[in-house]
Amino acid sequence: MEIVRKCIPKQIGEAMTSKYEDDSVLLKVKLKKLEKEGIRLFLNGVPSTTEYIIENCINEDTVYMPDYVTDECGKIKEIRYDRISADD
Repeated sequence: MEIVRKCIPKQIGEAMTSKYEDDSVLLKVKLKKLEKEGIRLFLNGVPSTTEYIIENCINEDTVYMPDYVTDECGKIKEIRYDRISADD
């Protein structure tokens, strides 16, 4: 086991954490912008906020799929984050 630990650079864990933090910051900026443009956000069918989506989607080991709902002109009016389960 010690040999395996020596072969894995310790930056890997740091890089993973950093990437997830970067992803959450980018998602937060994007969702905030869309929210300001009047696009409604939902999490599992319930109206939500950027902060709540970030807290509950990024920090879980669960996968959430964003669905973009458009109006009759093709403009995005809602983004719905729904949990994807392997059991479904």
